[in-house]
Amino acid sequence: MIRFMPELQERAVELLQRLIRFNTVNPPGDERVAQEFVKGLLEEAGFEVELVGAEGGRPNLIATMRGRSDGPALTFLGHMDTVLADAGDWSVDPWSGELRDDCVWGRGAFDMKGQVASEIAAVCGLAAGGWRPESGELKLIVTADEETGGSMGVQWLCANVPDKVRSDFVINEGGGSSFEFEGRRVYTVGVAEKGVFRFTLTTPGRPGHASMPQMGDNALTKMAPFLESFAHRRPTLDRSPEPVAFMEALGIDTEDLEDALAEVERRDPRIGVVLEPTLGVTFAPTMISASQKINVIPGHAALKVDCRVPPELGRDHARMRLVEVVGEHGYEVTFDEQVVGNRSPVDTPLMQHVRDFVEAQDPGAALAPSVLPGFTDSRWIRDTFPDCVAYGFWPHRAMDLFEQNALMHGVDERVHVEDLGMAARFYSELATKVLA
Repeated sequence: MIRFMPELQERAVELLQRLIRFNTVNPPGDERVAQEFVKGLLEEAGFEVELVGAEGGRPNLIATMRGRSDGPALTFLGHMDTVLADAGDWSVDPWSGELRDDCVWGRGAFDMKGQVASEIAAVCGLAAGGWRPESGELKLIVTADEETGGSMGVQWLCANVPDKVRSDFVINEGGGSSFEFEGRRVYTVGVAEKGVFRFTLTTPGRPGHASMPQMGDNALTKMAPFLESFAHRRPTLDRSPEPVAFMEALGIDTEDLEDALAEVERRDPRIGVVLEPTLGVTFAPTMISASQKINVIPGHAALKVDCRVPPELGRDHARMRLVEVVGEHGYEVTFDEQVVGNRSPVDTPLMQHVRDFVEAQDPGAALAPSVLPGFTDSRWIRDTFPDCVAYGFWPHRAMDLFEQNALMHGVDERVHVEDLGMAARFYSELATKVLA
């Protein structure tokens, strides 16, 4: 049975309601008013707080509480900006922070003002009780601009003021969701993120008048077999530590990856949908262009493909898997974006702290390291500080992984109050253990 500290849960709920009421949709962001509010709370709690950034209206917040002696730097990381919400599609005002059905509703409730509220509730609760780090320092970093890539957020901080954000351990978004698998609850921990290697696949042709199709060589129709291949062929799966550890946590034999994935899909197809993209390179064609006029046969066609690659693998690996899917001939490829994926080690003291918490709060539950198909601000932290261990963990039980996935960036975004309390308890306990 999960035990809650009611005062932490109430504090987290109230904070989240307040944060949702600040409209920080990005673009334009306009995070300053919300950041000033948080700054006041943390200064009152005894933190040294500063607002720094590339633009005056879009500052990042860095709060620090120093210990009595040297030791590790533990950082709770979050972002204040959100994606857009169309109020006409919602059951409630997206910026109301309404409390209904034991949930706090509003844009950012899940991504990620809810986690920020739990983090603030935890550190303010500790400070109110007279706690200070015995060693090291506790940091709370709340950034701007995560939803559009972080150029004014963590990326800017790491490039311009790295000493202010230097950390040994970071807890961020990207993990903590739970699900039932054959009667056992499993909590995810985000330990890695795939790389982004988006490319343009171009087919050649010869322009001509559309009234006489045989006079030209239609580059668009040449694209058809490649689209079919992307739709129906999957490249060879790649063995990497995170999805292997994930399946082992489910009790799946991972000697043969194809068999292991098939077994997961047989037992629970929903988990298979989540697991499959973490097991190798993925190709998702998303945009196509050809002739600019309806009556002109296109002399070339261009297909934009979103390609994600397992951590620490690069363009050559992406190209090798591409050849497996579409063959070697009949097209040209230009890579438009190249960001190598990153990871933190699985076996660390920080992971043991997470495991201890889960075992104490939810006896019999399992912990599954996971790799994100997308990316978070942890990418910039891991790139800048290679020795830092950065995990995504915002524990949830009342609302499971599949409910959350449907709400993220969607209509009627909300988070359960019990999950806010559980997360605040985790952050509170983690700080006292790491900084003892």
